[in-house]
Amino acid sequence: MSKAAKREFNVIVERDAEGYYVASVPELPGCHTQARSLDKLMVRVREAVELCLEVERDAGKRNEFIGVQRIAV
Repeated sequence: MSKAAKREFNVIVERDAEGYYVASVPELPGCHTQARSLDKLMVRVREAVELCLEVERDAGKRNEFIGVQRIAV
């Protein structure tokens, strides 16, 4: 991939009840991964994004990330 073609993505990172870090990329539906450490998580999320981009290229449709809202119910 050339430098001109690079894209940036927002990554939401959470920790689950078992202590795993979980990453989601809102701009790429279905793009999620998990790992025991943040370093490993970032390696895995980069791989997940690359795979999701391959699928997206075939579909040709993408969403724009707007933000995260928090509500109390």
